[in-house]
Amino acid sequence: MQLVITPDESASLDEAAADRIDALMERAGLWVALAAADMGVGYGSRVAILAGPGNNGGDAYVAARYLAKRGAAVTIRARGFPKDDYSAAGRAAAAAIHAGVQVAPLDNPVPADLIIDGLFGAGFHGALPADVLPWLAHSAPVLAIDVPSGLSAADGVVEGESFYADRTVTFHALKVGHLLGEGPERCGRLEVRDIGLAGGNPELQLVEEIDATLPTRERTAHKWSAGSVLVVGGSSGLTGAAMLAASSALKSGAGAVVAAVPGRWQPALEGMSAGVITRGVGSGDRFDPADVGELLEGADRFDVVVLGPGLGPDQEKFVDQLMRQWDGRLLIDADGLNAITDVAHLARAGETIITPHAGEFRRLSGREPTYLNAAALARTGDLEVLLKGNPTVIAGSGIPSVVTEGGPELATIGTGDVLAGTVAALWARGLEAGPACYSGAFWHGRAGRSLAKRSVVTAEDLVDEMGRVLR
Repeated sequence: MQLVITPDESASLDEAAADRIDALMERAGLWVALAAADMGVGYGSRVAILAGPGNNGGDAYVAARYLAKRGAAVTIRARGFPKDDYSAAGRAAAAAIHAGVQVAPLDNPVPADLIIDGLFGAGFHGALPADVLPWLAHSAPVLAIDVPSGLSAADGVVEGESFYADRTVTFHALKVGHLLGEGPERCGRLEVRDIGLAGGNPELQLVEEIDATLPTRERTAHKWSAGSVLVVGGSSGLTGAAMLAASSALKSGAGAVVAAVPGRWQPALEGMSAGVITRGVGSGDRFDPADVGELLEGADRFDVVVLGPGLGPDQEKFVDQLMRQWDGRLLIDADGLNAITDVAHLARAGETIITPHAGEFRRLSGREPTYLNAAALARTGDLEVLLKGNPTVIAGSGIPSVVTEGGPELATIGTGDVLAGTVAALWARGLEAGPACYSGAFWHGRAGRSLAKRSVVTAEDLVDEMGRVLR
């Protein structure tokens, strides 16, 4: 997984580096110049480089020197000169001037084919100064050094306005603000470049395809050994949610999947999927606490129980009773989460995954849906929290993971039920809770993105797409 660090950690790594700051700055500036060249800068291209007085500005001066050697018409528009001529930034500025780069005050925007934003680095927070604001309206593409000015690298917050970069070059590791808040919109294409730093304590981990592992089946596997899932849900008007989760579990490789719904609705499910076993529990149109005993008859055959898809409102007593009696692996989603009145109830004997979206997380925890609060909730209940969103955050006992795969195409009814089924299947098939969550979220996002290229995404189509991307 890719390392994601805080701005404070980035500053500490700079200070502890084995190489001199001049060497780090030289490499950083070269990477910026190479990115500019890749964006089309060549002989005669007009490049306006906005430079602040700190190390971010120093990187900009180095990039200016390289681009001038390439024949570009480079002008540094400086918002203050490095305060110390003998600092690394001061030396970089002197070298750029010696190479013939023109330096002028920031002032008003000038015509340019590319803007390089080297005004403020990862340590910036607050609102942009007024003299920077006119440059935000420039029509030229923007290449940001480390982070677009105006965006907080600590949390992705923008107080007022910021640059919208077409490309951002950062160094050694991603910063939290690149991935959270408004970071994804403001950073454009992100690239991480090595400048000779080492180590660092990660705040988050970015899940990549190589990390999204999938379990394999043994040669002698049969349907009950290949991962078995029981989906408990369904109510008036919501029976489809239980079937979506069950069908998704089947398409995600579970060997045996049963959808258990209130008895009245079981006939409606029989024609929905030929592969999912359906089971009616009780005779009513909603579950009753007294139904738990019947529901759990033979449940020891299942590796995972999914509780919640389409369960309906006012099911607190039923959910409480099931959680007391079932001590196996339990994934709680949707109305199952809405029925939990106290997070203390999540502390149970069996392993637990919860999959709230932002609103469910607020109601359940009383806190804002942030990665820090998700991690705190996970520690409180000794469980795995899959906080749905863009990005999706997975928090458990270790470093929280972030999944950026997928996008707004998944903002349609039923896709959360599909995700619950996918995660449950991967968990049942042998992955630990954390890997099941982040692998499931990754491939769910990949399926949504793949499907969106040729069709409007619906939950039913997404189930089939899961089977394609996971094969």
